[in-house]
Amino acid sequence: MIKKNIHKLIALGLSMSMIMGLTACGGSSGDSAQTQTPAANTNNEAQTPAADSGDDKAQGSSEKDSSAPSSQGHRVLKVGCWYPHYYDSTHTSIDDNPSMSDPDEAQMQFDNLKAVEEKYDVEIEFVNLTFNGVKESINTSILAGQPDCDIYEVDLQFGIPAALNGFATNLNEVLPADADVISDQMIFSGVDIGTGDGTYLFRSVTGDSILQDTNMLAFNKQMLDEAGLEDPNALYEKGEWTWDKWREYMLALTQDTDGDGVTDVYGYGAVWTTLFSNLLMSNGTGVAMGPTESFSSPEVAEVLDFIYNMYNVDHVAYPWNADDWDANQNAYMDGKVAFFIDAAWISDANKDSELSFDVTWCPWPIGPSGNQDTNALKSASKGSAWMIPAGVKDPEFVYTVFEDWANWYQGDIDVRDSNLTWWEDAAITEENYAVMKYMGSRSCVDVWEALGLEWDFPKLLTGEMTAAQFQETYKQSVQDALDGFYK
Repeated sequence: MIKKNIHKLIALGLSMSMIMGLTACGGSSGDSAQTQTPAANTNNEAQTPAADSGDDKAQGSSEKDSSAPSSQGHRVLKVGCWYPHYYDSTHTSIDDNPSMSDPDEAQMQFDNLKAVEEKYDVEIEFVNLTFNGVKESINTSILAGQPDCDIYEVDLQFGIPAALNGFATNLNEVLPADADVISDQMIFSGVDIGTGDGTYLFRSVTGDSILQDTNMLAFNKQMLDEAGLEDPNALYEKGEWTWDKWREYMLALTQDTDGDGVTDVYGYGAVWTTLFSNLLMSNGTGVAMGPTESFSSPEVAEVLDFIYNMYNVDHVAYPWNADDWDANQNAYMDGKVAFFIDAAWISDANKDSELSFDVTWCPWPIGPSGNQDTNALKSASKGSAWMIPAGVKDPEFVYTVFEDWANWYQGDIDVRDSNLTWWEDAAITEENYAVMKYMGSRSCVDVWEALGLEWDFPKLLTGEMTAAQFQETYKQSVQDALDGFYK
């Protein structure tokens, strides 16, 4: 039954992903950085999330238009970055990539590079400027009207402000309507920077990027089965997996199992940062989705109230341990909680642990202001993106060459995503993998995690502040941080 339901769930999610792309949503921040460790990507493209169309084939720009744009003579296209990318014109064999693990795939990438060089009479060169060097080059050369590079790899923390300050080319103004980043988004997906007037930043779409940064709600299957509770995945398929239903489940699963008057199993337990991030998205909202803060909005108030009630009214959440971050995240391993937060990197890190129960993943329940068909399902506010700088010569040509370089798999997504074994192993089951893929199908950017906010969120968990007090206390600091971010 689970397998049948989850395949229907995925079909629903992936049918919406091409429509939604990047949507307004919540992000994540916190006291402890959480990073993913995917399997080696021999293409070494930007490891960032993107929308998944669910189709098996994509058309490269060369297939859509056989007449290649001309640069009017031989040209070296420079891509400013801060770590090695493979392959470019400086490489002479597939062995130049020290992390190459699939010779056949590497050869396809290398051969595609040579074909692109010949087709467009170009050389593609990735220039390692260092992380700070990329920022410096953007701030000096583009401002002077003579960009050092034809393309930059930018971290969103400085890439979004650069785009908002006019340093990036609006691709919607220079590319034809059938350019992949504007139409299919099978090779590149645009990054929503909150302006609504075009595409300034874009990311490489890969199987890894779709799965990366997904955070699933997980549960102890045996606990739910013993309590006679229906699988949340089945409820989600029916549109019945809501905050109210989840609250019912957490209340039912919070127990004093030994009768000593002390709760020893809680309905939920994990870190607050990812909880906050995903409840924001499940309620169709966010904190900093543009120059004006939305932290003080009624929708965010609903999120904060729900969290406050979990910890201080219903007492269904594992008490916050301020001294041991990992103890909060790993409480599930000892059977102390029914629901928790899981991700591929967490599952992989704990793969050698002998659990006495099965871990099942499900989507997050839908909040009162959320919409199951349109909610973003993961935060894409971390990582890097590509940017064609304002003032670059022939930006359409630059983009077209780069799109063909990135489309080394010639539109065959099965070839592109043939090496996802690490993710499959981390998911443990086929059903969990399907949920993870669904969670990667609709993403968004909420920049609050890049603002360097200093707020004492645990005061909400311990009851020292109500949701209303928390909003009132910190709404101006969020706006002040946004003013600095977007200046």
